[in-house]
Amino acid sequence: MALERADEWLAPAPPEKIFGTSYLVGFGGLSVVLIDTGAGLVLIDGALPQAAPMILDNVRKLGFDPKDIKFILSTEPHYDHSGGIAALARDTGATVLASARGAEGLRAGAHAKDDPQAAYGGSWPRVTRIRVVRDGQVIRLGKTAITAHATPGHTMGSMSWSWKACEQQACKAILFASSLNPVSSDDYRYSAPASAPIVKGFAASHKRMAGLACDILIAAHPDNAGEGRYSSAPGACRAYADRSRKRLADRLARERAETAR
Repeated sequence: MALERADEWLAPAPPEKIFGTSYLVGFGGLSVVLIDTGAGLVLIDGALPQAAPMILDNVRKLGFDPKDIKFILSTEPHYDHSGGIAALARDTGATVLASARGAEGLRAGAHAKDDPQAAYGGSWPRVTRIRVVRDGQVIRLGKTAITAHATPGHTMGSMSWSWKACEQQACKAILFASSLNPVSSDDYRYSAPASAPIVKGFAASHKRMAGLACDILIAAHPDNAGEGRYSSAPGACRAYADRSRKRLADRLARERAETAR
């Protein structure tokens, strides 16, 4: 996809070990994670459509065979995070996992009608083979258990994913968080009555995100988590939720002030 921010989002970054058998295989502006479960690989997110070959190349650089990817987990049905999933699933044979609403977006290859960014339009490669995952469901593969956490707001189908990674006797809780920023097209109003479910979704996600175990936070866009490619700062997930809560509150206040003029 020819986008103004494509070069920024896909800035080359070497594959990097996070902790245990969890790795970053994405880019400077878009996170993609690889987990070695001992019985196959799990990939989280797929970046832009043109990113798929680079993601698979990073998997190979770590010494893994992309054909061993069993699952691809989707955080949200937006082109910058799911655009590459169709090609990745095709080239690896992996099964794609997403929330029910997320699966609708992946199958359509387009924004949902209630998406705050729907007016941007556009389309991206559709995903045909999807397994729907419910909130709280645990996906088990090898020695890894990954839990799905519904985090609506940015999209109503957004899903975050958590798992435990260990090195010898030390274990850490890792969370790959979907976007929580209230970004929209210029004509969208979060304060409109039709947007009430979106605002309610954000509130639920803020509460959930603040309460999740989180030794390491990976955000769909790395800079949303802080400096660097991920954050291991104490309270990172709570801070992530607090920043989103403030941004939404500021956006609502600004919209209401404009309406009152």
